[in-house]
Amino acid sequence: MKKLKRLVPVFISILLQYGCSSASDVNTTVTNQQNPPAVNQLDFWLTKGNQSIKLEKQNTILEFGTAYNTYPNIDIDENQTFQTIDGFGYTLTGGSAQVINQLSPQVKQELLQELFGSNLNSISINYLRISIGASDLNASPFSYNDLPVGQTDPNQTSFSLAPDSVNLIPLLKEILLINPNIKILATPWSAPVWMKDTNSFVGGSLQPQYYSSYAQYFVKYIQKMQQEGIRIDAITPQNEPLNAGNNPSMLMSSLQQTNFIKNNLGPAFENANIDTKVITYDHNCDQPEYPIAILNDAIANPFINGSAFHLYGGNINAMSSVHNAYPNKNVYFTEQWTSSSGDFAGDLKWHVKNVVIGSMRNWSKVALEWNLANDSSFGPHTVGGCSACKGAITIESSSYFTRNVGYYIIAHASKFVPVGSVRITSTQSGNINNAVFKTPAGKYVMIVENDGTTNEIFNIKFNGKWVTVSLDGDSVATFVW
Repeated sequence: MKKLKRLVPVFISILLQYGCSSASDVNTTVTNQQNPPAVNQLDFWLTKGNQSIKLEKQNTILEFGTAYNTYPNIDIDENQTFQTIDGFGYTLTGGSAQVINQLSPQVKQELLQELFGSNLNSISINYLRISIGASDLNASPFSYNDLPVGQTDPNQTSFSLAPDSVNLIPLLKEILLINPNIKILATPWSAPVWMKDTNSFVGGSLQPQYYSSYAQYFVKYIQKMQQEGIRIDAITPQNEPLNAGNNPSMLMSSLQQTNFIKNNLGPAFENANIDTKVITYDHNCDQPEYPIAILNDAIANPFINGSAFHLYGGNINAMSSVHNAYPNKNVYFTEQWTSSSGDFAGDLKWHVKNVVIGSMRNWSKVALEWNLANDSSFGPHTVGGCSACKGAITIESSSYFTRNVGYYIIAHASKFVPVGSVRITSTQSGNINNAVFKTPAGKYVMIVENDGTTNEIFNIKFNGKWVTVSLDGDSVATFVW
């Protein structure tokens, strides 16, 4: 024993020589071996409704464990899967393209890389909606076959993409250089006016004698866009077919859309060997009977990939109603606007809860906000078009742009959930709304929204372990592990 005591100073001397700065470090070394430092296992990105933090990665150490607590659980089960995700994004309106093209080349490239790139500073948008002809967020209405009053062109010999050759098409080509795999959905706000019973861009319906010609209009559009190097992944026959008050706009009842798809559009695509998806409806969740009526038609049904929805009316659960009626058909969430007079916190919460989490929990393959960009006066727009639609980006000058709430709504999903991700089961808990995905690379992504106004503490429970996290009221988070 005396010999052992004589060896202790020698042992401490050796430790001092080979790495410990003092005798007290001996105890620290032993303790660290028994309780190794925590290793972060979840990355945590946060946006607060008060705008003090916007899509910032947090330094919080989060580690799965089994220590008991009484906080509510969000249980995640990767063995129960739902839809595969096509993407998250916006409508690249003609007006969006116009204002983005007003940026200097360097600033525009920086913005496009941030929006569509795959580097650490990008939000990696992977899905875009565009208009076939003008939307109400173009400077003026147009189609791809506008003729003098009294003239018609049933064979579509005068069809031309020229109105979009200055802004939209060149910008799409720049985007495709950054993300060649981005998916594009195209939809018309109106047919050429000579096809309509009002001879006007506002309202009116497609005349039956022009159904076949209008189908060829779609065929030519897809073929000519392909010639420009732009593949159209999907189309809808009409934006908001029950809204006749916009400029442009066109009414199309469910019966009219059924007849157009089964007798004209579907066969025209088939004959031209076009594999672009046909998606019905593209309007509010308050009338799920519209797409169901079309899907009920035995001839139209095989031509249809799915149905698209907005949420200016109804409940997001309507998407599940349509999915449950036809589980072999897809559903898509394709538009929701943020207002120029909106509140950041209120818009952040409502849109993440409904547009992102809500649509995903109701089988949607995409979640799209409305316009990508506009100027500081919320333009351009047509006469009678939306004058209060706030873009995700405001182009302030040729050298400066700002990010609005729509940017963060989508970024919390698009940055982390790539194409091909699959939604998996997760339970809800009180004010905490969530959706969870498994990515093709095997990562797990959880988007969370605190719908309350106070801090909430909860467990993320996965594979028999859990991690305890907290989220302030009016806030949104994305966890990745």
